Amino acid sequence: MIRKKIIRELANLPGWRTHRKILVIESDDWGSIRMPSKEVFDRFVNSEVDITAGDNLRFNSYDSLASSEDLSGLFEVLDSVTDLNKKSAVFTPVCIMANPDFEKIKSNDFSEYFYEPFTDTLNRYKGCENSYVMWKEGIEKHLFVPEFHGREHLNVKLWMNLLRNKDHKTNLAFENGFWGFNNSQHSHISYQAAFDLLDNEINEQAEIISDGLRLFKKLIGFNASYFVAPNGLFQNKLLPTLEKHGVRFIYSDKIQRMPLGHGKYRYVINYLGKKNRYNQTYLTRNCFFEPSDKSKDWVDSCLSDI
Repeated sequence: MIRKKIIRELANLPGWRTHRKILVIESDDWGSIRMPSKEVFDRFVNSEVDITAGDNLRFNSYDSLASSEDLSGLFEVLDSVTDLNKKSAVFTPVCIMANPDFEKIKSNDFSEYFYEPFTDTLNRYKGCENSYVMWKEGIEKHLFVPEFHGREHLNVKLWMNLLRNKDHKTNLAFENGFWGFNNSQHSHISYQAAFDLLDNEINEQAEIISDGLRLFKKLIGFNASYFVAPNGLFQNKLLPTLEKHGVRFIYSDKIQRMPLGHGKYRYVINYLGKKNRYNQTYLTRNCFFEPSDKSKDWVDSCLSDI
């Protein structure tokens, strides 16, 4: 325990610091679908399609779209807590802007990829029909300030390749409206890692980011300034595209694993406040709160990190 604390303290030494007491609450994956229903989960929990390996179990068990009731409860809590200037707590949902349009992809015989904006996805889910209205209300009250996580939380190229090649497990999951399972027998890339590289598809990924940021502006009402890559993986060659669209802050692990394609990676050291050649600032997270993981007391752990 003491050793871990010393390592954590040393990791936080480099970079920007302040005497101010600042709490930033970031929450990933808003707008993304993972497991469409409990019925689908129960159908696959002990099947040949492995939805329980590693973190898949807790994500497939708990990840879902926030209903209007969920959002109302969140906003009530945020509004009840104020700082010394009487400003309410602010929540930063890091958002996915679209999900695969399963029906359209299938009707075109997997020849082309299609997506639907997350707002269309919300309208199809029970209890979420008014969620987008609540998003706008939270934004207006400055309780809920979205930032950009990607167009999809999905590696489109890998997924479409395996669908076209009639991969049995991928197609079986597709028929049930999901992709979040252990696909490691086919690739080093997780389906969830949207910007990991199969080969050198940087131009394709740059267009996905541009399209996602245009969608962000249209649906959220302002330009995103912060990017958090799904699963933390992205190539630095995508930074100019992000800069062109006004993204000034980049999330990174302290040791960034940068994909080079063909299963190879390079490791880059980043720290809070580090600037890159495009004058973008790196932000790192020094506290984590993942209560769906039952391996420890997350309240105690997160308070200790703070």
